[in-house]
Amino acid sequence: MKIVEQLIFLVFLVGAVFLFVKNIRIIRRNIFLGKAQYINDQPKLRLSNMIFFALGQKKMFSNPLVAVLHFIIYAGFIIINIEILEIIGDGLFGTHRLLLPMVGPFIYSLFMSIFEVLALLVLVVCIVFLYRRNVAKISRFTKPELNGFPSKDANAILVTEIILMSLFLIMNAADLAKLAKTPAELGHSFTGIISQMLAPLFSNNSVAAIDLIEKSSWWLHILGIFAFLNYLPHSKHLHIVLAFPNAYYSSLTPVGEMSNMPMIEREVKITFQPELEATLPAPEGPMKF
Repeated sequence: MKIVEQLIFLVFLVGAVFLFVKNIRIIRRNIFLGKAQYINDQPKLRLSNMIFFALGQKKMFSNPLVAVLHFIIYAGFIIINIEILEIIGDGLFGTHRLLLPMVGPFIYSLFMSIFEVLALLVLVVCIVFLYRRNVAKISRFTKPELNGFPSKDANAILVTEIILMSLFLIMNAADLAKLAKTPAELGHSFTGIISQMLAPLFSNNSVAAIDLIEKSSWWLHILGIFAFLNYLPHSKHLHIVLAFPNAYYSSLTPVGEMSNMPMIEREVKITFQPELEATLPAPEGPMKF
């Protein structure tokens, strides 16, 4: 039975990666339609911009509360998905909690507790954002240009993140409930600060029922991640992936600054100092406007 589950997981994994790579190649092709530009100046400033704009959500600093909420939902979602590496390992190798024996129960429980707190924070923030967008009717969310797909896209992303974070917490809570009933059979032990509080919700069920809840949550969580990954290239929330390179390679020239056009500069100088015409280099080709 394990080998069948591993093969099914491998099919979904390969399919998800294939579709994602296909979508990214289309985006890459469109980017390369532009003129090539090599940017490698001021790496320290560019790194600073990447940290403040991409991760720190600097554009939101005018509204500190919104900035904090965006930071939680963005950084939290990225950090939590580190755990996806373990889920992929479990799916491929047919293991359960692959990293637990490698790092030990204490370290594993510590990181799992951090992930769970972040998952809960992301879940709460997504609910707040859904309220702000659909109930509170914040003025900037009621503009005509946000009607239709932009609004549906934002709501779809928020609902998806709520579902994924809920499945993650249910999966861990069911695992702890199962661990409490059959500790010797599972052969592992860990704790999670949030899942510990949720585990009693499943304690009255049979071991088979708890196992079904845990496995169902595991599968729905990882399949949801695969679906989310392939929805991103069609969403404005692709910035979750591209924000870092975009911020790093963004223009360092102040907004509104323009470089002199040699032909225009020559004409201006001749207008005010005609005697300079003989000393100035001749224009290359006809002036175009």
